[in-house]
Amino acid sequence: MNQETVTAPGEPTVGTAHFRTTFPTTARGAHTARHAAERWLATVADDDMATPSLLIAELTANAALHGRVHGRNARLVLTLTSATLRIEVTDARGERLPAPPQDAEAPATGESGRGLLLVTSLADAWGCEPYPPGGKTVWAECARGARCPLRGARLPAPPRS
Repeated sequence: MNQETVTAPGEPTVGTAHFRTTFPTTARGAHTARHAAERWLATVADDDMATPSLLIAELTANAALHGRVHGRNARLVLTLTSATLRIEVTDARGERLPAPPQDAEAPATGESGRGLLLVTSLADAWGCEPYPPGGKTVWAECARGARCPLRGARLPAPPRS
Protein backbone atom coordinates (compact mmCIF):
# COMPACT_ATOMS: atom_id res chain seq x y z
CA MET A 1 0.00 0.00 0.00
CA ASN A 2 1.38 3.39 -1.02
CA GLN A 3 0.93 6.32 1.30
CA GLU A 4 1.93 9.68 -0.06
CA THR A 5 2.02 13.27 1.06
CA VAL A 6 2.28 15.38 -2.06
CA THR A 7 2.91 19.07 -2.65
CA ALA A 8 1.83 20.82 -5.83
CA PRO A 9 4.24 20.30 -8.75
CA GLY A 10 6.81 23.04 -9.01
CA GLU A 11 6.29 24.33 -5.48
CA PRO A 12 9.06 24.01 -2.89
CA THR A 13 8.57 21.45 -0.19
CA VAL A 14 7.63 23.16 3.03
CA GLY A 15 7.80 20.99 6.10
CA THR A 16 8.13 17.31 5.40
CA ALA A 17 6.81 15.04 2.65
CA HIS A 18 6.65 11.25 3.02
CA PHE A 19 6.47 8.30 0.68
CA ARG A 20 5.98 4.74 1.88
CA THR A 21 5.51 1.44 0.09
CA THR A 22 6.01 -2.23 0.81
CA PHE A 23 7.48 -4.60 -1.75
CA PRO A 24 8.19 -8.31 -2.10
CA THR A 25 11.85 -9.13 -1.49
CA THR A 26 12.47 -10.06 -5.11
CA ALA A 27 14.37 -8.30 -7.87
CA ARG A 28 11.07 -7.35 -9.49
CA GLY A 29 9.69 -6.06 -6.18
CA ALA A 30 12.77 -3.89 -5.62
CA HIS A 31 12.53 -2.59 -9.18
CA THR A 32 8.85 -1.71 -8.80
CA ALA A 33 9.44 0.06 -5.46
CA ARG A 34 12.31 2.08 -6.92
CA HIS A 35 10.26 3.26 -9.88
CA ALA A 36 7.31 4.22 -7.65
CA ALA A 37 9.68 6.24 -5.45
CA GLU A 38 11.25 7.95 -8.46
CA ARG A 39 7.81 8.94 -9.79
CA TRP A 40 6.88 10.34 -6.38
CA LEU A 41 10.14 12.29 -6.09
CA ALA A 42 9.59 13.78 -9.54
CA THR A 43 6.30 15.26 -8.32
CA VAL A 44 7.58 16.77 -5.07
CA ALA A 45 11.17 17.83 -5.77
CA ASP A 46 12.96 19.45 -8.65
CA ASP A 47 16.40 18.36 -7.46
CA ASP A 48 18.79 16.24 -9.47
CA MET A 49 17.50 12.73 -8.76
CA ALA A 50 20.44 10.70 -10.09
CA THR A 51 22.05 10.18 -6.68
CA PRO A 52 18.82 9.44 -4.80
CA SER A 53 17.81 6.99 -7.55
CA LEU A 54 21.10 5.12 -7.19
CA LEU A 55 20.77 5.00 -3.40
CA ILE A 56 17.17 3.78 -3.58
CA ALA A 57 18.12 1.16 -6.17
CA GLU A 58 21.02 -0.14 -4.09
CA LEU A 59 19.17 -0.29 -0.78
CA THR A 60 16.06 -1.97 -2.24
CA ALA A 61 18.20 -4.45 -4.19
CA ASN A 62 20.15 -5.29 -1.01
CA ALA A 63 16.88 -5.92 0.84
CA ALA A 64 15.74 -8.24 -1.94
CA LEU A 65 19.06 -10.09 -2.00
CA HIS A 66 20.12 -10.16 1.65
CA GLY A 67 16.91 -9.47 3.59
CA ARG A 68 14.59 -12.01 2.07
CA VAL A 69 12.34 -14.04 4.35
CA HIS A 70 9.69 -16.14 2.64
CA GLY A 71 6.28 -14.55 3.03
CA ARG A 72 7.61 -11.22 4.38
CA ASN A 73 7.78 -7.95 2.48
CA ALA A 74 10.29 -5.15 2.77
CA ARG A 75 9.38 -1.50 3.23
CA LEU A 76 10.75 1.62 1.52
CA VAL A 77 10.19 4.99 3.21
CA LEU A 78 11.33 8.35 1.87
CA THR A 79 11.28 11.46 4.02
CA LEU A 80 11.85 14.72 2.17
CA THR A 81 12.53 17.95 4.05
CA SER A 82 13.81 21.27 2.82
CA ALA A 83 17.35 20.15 3.75
CA THR A 84 17.57 16.38 3.22
CA LEU A 85 16.18 13.27 1.64
CA ARG A 86 16.21 10.26 3.96
CA ILE A 87 15.83 6.81 2.40
CA GLU A 88 14.96 3.89 4.68
CA VAL A 89 14.60 0.25 3.67
CA THR A 90 13.38 -2.21 6.29
CA ASP A 91 13.59 -5.98 5.88
CA ALA A 92 13.01 -9.01 8.10
CA ARG A 93 16.64 -10.20 8.40
CA GLY A 94 17.92 -8.43 11.48
CA GLU A 95 20.73 -10.95 11.91
CA ARG A 96 22.25 -10.02 8.52
CA LEU A 97 23.66 -6.56 9.11
CA PRO A 98 25.42 -4.64 6.36
CA ALA A 99 29.16 -4.37 6.86
CA PRO A 100 30.74 -1.08 5.84
CA PRO A 101 33.57 -1.41 3.34
CA GLN A 102 36.93 -1.68 5.08
CA ASP A 103 38.59 0.47 2.43
CA ALA A 104 37.89 1.87 -1.00
CA GLU A 105 38.84 -1.38 -2.70
CA ALA A 106 36.03 -3.75 -3.58
CA PRO A 107 36.62 -7.23 -4.90
CA ALA A 108 38.03 -7.03 -8.42
CA THR A 109 36.16 -10.13 -9.50
CA GLY A 110 32.61 -11.26 -9.06
CA GLU A 111 29.30 -9.58 -9.68
CA SER A 112 28.69 -8.19 -6.21
CA GLY A 113 30.49 -6.57 -3.32
CA ARG A 114 30.40 -2.96 -4.48
CA GLY A 115 26.96 -1.89 -3.23
CA LEU A 116 27.89 -0.51 0.17
CA LEU A 117 30.94 1.15 -1.34
CA LEU A 118 28.54 2.95 -3.66
CA VAL A 119 26.25 3.91 -0.76
CA THR A 120 29.23 5.12 1.29
CA SER A 121 30.47 7.20 -1.64
CA LEU A 122 27.16 8.80 -2.56
CA ALA A 123 25.31 9.35 0.72
CA ASP A 124 26.09 12.14 3.16
CA ALA A 125 25.39 9.61 5.93
CA TRP A 126 24.13 6.05 6.18
CA GLY A 127 23.63 3.41 8.81
CA CYS A 128 21.63 0.49 10.09
CA GLU A 129 19.22 0.22 13.01
CA PRO A 130 17.41 -2.75 14.53
CA TYR A 131 13.75 -3.05 13.67
CA PRO A 132 12.08 -5.19 16.34
CA PRO A 133 11.15 -7.93 16.64
CA GLY A 134 13.72 -9.28 14.18
CA GLY A 135 14.36 -6.96 11.27
CA LYS A 136 16.60 -4.07 10.41
CA THR A 137 16.33 -0.69 8.72
CA VAL A 138 19.17 0.46 6.50
CA TRP A 139 19.07 4.19 5.84
CA ALA A 140 20.89 6.78 3.79
CA GLU A 141 20.64 10.56 3.75
CA CYS A 142 21.46 12.97 0.97
CA ALA A 143 21.51 16.77 1.29
CA ARG A 144 19.19 18.69 -1.00
CA GLY A 145 20.21 21.59 -3.16
CA ALA A 146 23.50 20.06 -4.17
CA ARG A 147 24.34 16.69 -5.55
CA CYS A 148 25.88 14.27 -3.08
CA PRO A 149 29.38 14.12 -4.55
CA LEU A 150 31.58 11.09 -4.76
CA ARG A 151 33.97 11.49 -1.89
CA GLY A 152 37.11 10.37 -3.62
CA ALA A 153 36.31 6.66 -3.51
CA ARG A 154 37.50 4.77 -6.52
CA LEU A 155 34.87 2.37 -7.75
CA PRO A 156 36.58 -0.61 -9.37
CA ALA A 157 35.53 -1.48 -12.88
CA PRO A 158 33.29 -4.53 -13.19
CA PRO A 159 35.04 -7.66 -14.43
CA ARG A 160 35.13 -8.15 -18.18
CA SER A 161 33.43 -11.21 -19.53
